[in-house]
Amino acid sequence: MATAFAERERDRRGLDVDIVTGGTRPADRVHGVVVTAMDEMGIDLTGRTPREITTEELRSCDVVATMGCSTLDIEGAESTVDVRDWALDDPGEADIEAVRAIRDEVERRVVALFDEVDG
Repeated sequence: MATAFAERERDRRGLDVDIVTGGTRPADRVHGVVVTAMDEMGIDLTGRTPREITTEELRSCDVVATMGCSTLDIEGAESTVDVRDWALDDPGEADIEAVRAIRDEVERRVVALFDEVDG
């Protein structure tokens, strides 16, 4: 969800930024309830597949937003990565109402992050 909202914000704002996505323990598919909730927003996730992200990829980023489940150690004295831990519930096993609430919170945080870095 965060990636899709970030891509939307990047495109809306005409920014030239790369968005890297992945998880430390990704699911094998995007959960159907998440696809349904995002479809309600006009965002199609049916062709997306979760992927694993590496520490090297994370270290190459300026800003990293985690959903509260990251186990990678990307912080440290040499790190210049701005890490935002959003500590959100995993929508994968939630009902549609809970997923909608998580989706709306993810959207709010992504827009706020883009407002901050684009400002």
